[in-house]
Amino acid sequence: MTPSELVIRSEQPEDYAAIADVVEDAFKSPVEARLVEAIRASTNYVAEFSLVAELGGRIVGHVMISHTALRENGGERWIAMLSPLAVAPDVHGRGIGSALVRAVTARADERGEPLVILEGSPAYYGRFGFEHSVAHGIHLPLPSWAPPEAAQVLRLKRYDSSISGLVVYPPAFDGLTESPH
Repeated sequence: MTPSELVIRSEQPEDYAAIADVVEDAFKSPVEARLVEAIRASTNYVAEFSLVAELGGRIVGHVMISHTALRENGGERWIAMLSPLAVAPDVHGRGIGSALVRAVTARADERGEPLVILEGSPAYYGRFGFEHSVAHGIHLPLPSWAPPEAAQVLRLKRYDSSISGLVVYPPAFDGLTESPH
């Protein structure tokens, strides 16, 4: 695969069925595909932060960043959260997930988001600059299967070290606390 063969672009309504298939195949479960639909239907959805990867005209990957609340000092502020990231199993290891993460975090940075949070593999996401969030005063409630280091943050150009607090997952995530996403 050459970089010119892979196209990263914003999702379109006609992509939704293909996205659901990729997400379900990647997670081997329909739960995360329903999560994508629930985020898309919520006020937390940010259309410009929902991207697909196309290879040979076929959608082979999807990523989205949506907004979530960060509860701090008695108030709340919106922050960006990456979840989920999915790549079709038959094209794993070809850099598609990496291309999606880089593209969506670059868009968040360009839009002026100060940071992006996620729960995920420190070994995988660390290569993009994600760090353990607790060291920066940001706490994510994690499912029992996740190690503490799965709570991560990527500090962007507009990062302000005064941003801290507890992440409050939006309703789209209800019922997912014990499923990896």
